[in-house]
Amino acid sequence: MRHRYIIKKKEDSYWDWVKSGHDAWSGWLCVFMVGVIAGAAAGMIDIGTSWMSDLRFGICPEAFWFNQEQCCWSSNETFYDGDNCSNWYSWPEVFNHVPDGAGAYIISYLFYVLWSLLFASLAASLVMMFAPYACGSGIPEIKTILSGFIIRGYLGKWTLLIKSLGMILAVSAGLSLGKEGPLVHVACCIGNILSYLFPKYGKNEAKKREILSAAAAVGVSVAFGAPIGGVLFSLEEASYYFPLKTLWRSFFAALMAAFVLRSINPFGNEHLVLFYVEYNKPWIFIELVPFIVLGVIGGIIGTLFIKFNIKWCRFRKMSLVGQYPRLEVLIVTLITAFIAYPNPYTRMNTSNLIYLLFSQCGVANNDSLCDYQRNFTSANTAIEIAAAGPGVLQAVWLLALALVFKCVVTVFTLGIKVPCGLFIPSLAMGAIIRRLVGVGLEQLAYHNQDWVVFAMVGAAAVLGGVTRMTVSFVVIMFELTGGVRYIVPLMAAVMASKWIGDAFGREGIYDAHIILNGYQFLDSKKEFSHTTLAHDVMKPGKHESFFVITQDSMTLDDVEQLLREMDHNGFPVVVSWQSQYLVGFVARRDLNIAINPGSHPSPSLTKTPMETVVGMFNWGSRQTLVTHNGRLLRIITKKGCSRHQVPGE
Repeated sequence: MRHRYIIKKKEDSYWDWVKSGHDAWSGWLCVFMVGVIAGAAAGMIDIGTSWMSDLRFGICPEAFWFNQEQCCWSSNETFYDGDNCSNWYSWPEVFNHVPDGAGAYIISYLFYVLWSLLFASLAASLVMMFAPYACGSGIPEIKTILSGFIIRGYLGKWTLLIKSLGMILAVSAGLSLGKEGPLVHVACCIGNILSYLFPKYGKNEAKKREILSAAAAVGVSVAFGAPIGGVLFSLEEASYYFPLKTLWRSFFAALMAAFVLRSINPFGNEHLVLFYVEYNKPWIFIELVPFIVLGVIGGIIGTLFIKFNIKWCRFRKMSLVGQYPRLEVLIVTLITAFIAYPNPYTRMNTSNLIYLLFSQCGVANNDSLCDYQRNFTSANTAIEIAAAGPGVLQAVWLLALALVFKCVVTVFTLGIKVPCGLFIPSLAMGAIIRRLVGVGLEQLAYHNQDWVVFAMVGAAAVLGGVTRMTVSFVVIMFELTGGVRYIVPLMAAVMASKWIGDAFGREGIYDAHIILNGYQFLDSKKEFSHTTLAHDVMKPGKHESFFVITQDSMTLDDVEQLLREMDHNGFPVVVSWQSQYLVGFVARRDLNIAINPGSHPSPSLTKTPMETVVGMFNWGSRQTLVTHNGRLLRIITKKGCSRHQVPGE
């Protein structure tokens, strides 16, 4: 009604014409602001995470706000080997210890654990004190909100602030979690806050969800540097209703977010992502068999992960563990840091681990498995293999331990009271498995160097098994790696992973947490297999009271008393208690407006907006009946609606 009023008034004055144009373009302006602000926020989060993560290992005395790589760039040395430079001081060096001594190892170990505990305790304290909704990844709740359920405060300014700070602290603590899922929550908080600048969206929950759908796409865009994958993620996984105009706006918002993030350049390279790699070697048709096998393994691992994590989360809710969330965070952090430090593959940042596993062997890759790769051109026996690469057996063993560690600790980490996502840990688990598989296959065909491809496909398979994403995730992996040649293997592995996962349970990790938390969510993508009737779920039930408003017998005092005593969002309106003929349904907000007209703008009494009618036809209806108090007035046909939209046809 407000929109119709503005359109009719635009001919009266120049100012009304400006207001009409603002109303028409407010959606584009809102998603533009969401993309710009979310891109800037993601860049700052990436920079802060990189700096605080490196604090566990050392400091840059000349500029303490530099991480290790930035500190070494500022030195006069020509090359930086990734381990040492004169400007960067490890903690043993700060205390004048020789870096290779036993005492230095103990000091490094101690500082690693202490910094991790400090960061994790700060993250948990901020969440518990200021924004309890800032914990977790946020994607299950975002899906629930986009389906029509309202969680008040979940997308507020305090949640945005604490989620951003807590995300930096939690990732820097070395916990087995990622910041990609929480970035979707952050972007949706930004979208929700900015929508209130535009009455068209701030005062209409249905229209606001169009902005939130675009914001979800922005979150994935800045998380992975994958704007197209972000749009498909919002369409496939997050959004409940995704009209074409929302697709365009989501694409525009994701593009602006990616542009801003690229301008900030948080990773110090020409790419949007931290572990960008590029593959040029071809694959042959017969290799689809191991790729599909990898997908099957990924589906099994994903299903097991979901089952164990949900069991632990359910136990947490029902036991004393859930009553001491900060203590749980400290215990999980202490165990994680204590076990992770001795193994170089678990000690490093998880994103760096994925980059290492994805990278092809070359001069810049100093991993011991690459030493094995470079020296394995002529070895035929186990003795020759050991001689060719003395560190390979140890590297394989450490990778196997890292896999077990990641699988176990991530089950207990997902769900603690800090911001935590599962994209990066799942990718890491899959990449480790497939690299081990790739090394094994390479021993069968030692002139084949495609094991790096297995790491990429395997990472996609495990995360696909956990989330049950298909199309959007294939595109995300394509944008992450630049592996255009491997679209078909990725598709085969992800589909196999989803089919196997669905065979043991159709819910992905997000849907499983929605069910666990008891959110009111109806999955529009799921087939309805119940054999019950509508009678079985009618309100009120056999022993429930039925509250209605009568048209002819209720006074103003009766209505006010009903509003005071009942907390329902609306009430059916009937002719009388005796006839129970239905007149309509009145929302609680409309009743308050009618009772206190001075505190609200006067409601319009005209008929249904045409946008609602068009929506009915888009849902498949061919005729719409217009009634008033149950009496038939007119009929609107789909043909008549189309002629109204395009006059003259």
